[in-house]
Amino acid sequence: MLSELEKKILNSLNENARKSFRQVAKEVGTSTTAVYNNVKKLEKKGVLRGYFPDIDEEKVGYTQFAIIALRIDQRKLTEVESKLVKYPQIRAIYDITGDWDCILVCYFKSREELDNFLKEQLAIPHVERVITHIVLNVVKDDKKTHIS
Repeated sequence: MLSELEKKILNSLNENARKSFRQVAKEVGTSTTAVYNNVKKLEKKGVLRGYFPDIDEEKVGYTQFAIIALRIDQRKLTEVESKLVKYPQIRAIYDITGDWDCILVCYFKSREELDNFLKEQLAIPHVERVITHIVLNVVKDDKKTHIS
């Protein structure tokens, strides 16, 4: 469980991870030392895993966003996923319930790159079926975890 202070610190850093400990302390109503100690504790516990920029993919050339569902031979799921994690186009891999076994969240620089990825990289043994959804518009993509 997180303390109320830890929650406040995490929410403050969620808004801008580049804030100084002094700014966070002022915002949450505690000392700079308390913020520093809590952040270090959260990092050590693995709660706070890093500080990442929020990059607009389109502005850096990634114009094709796809959600790809895979049906995989259940005896080979881990083996297939260990191959998939190596592809830089894949931002996230989720094991899911239902008719499909995993979902890939992917970004590509062009339709051709997406097409090649589907034909070459996903043509691996034990992938039984692939369905691709091309994202037309992103309505919400909040990468922040709001702590309550």
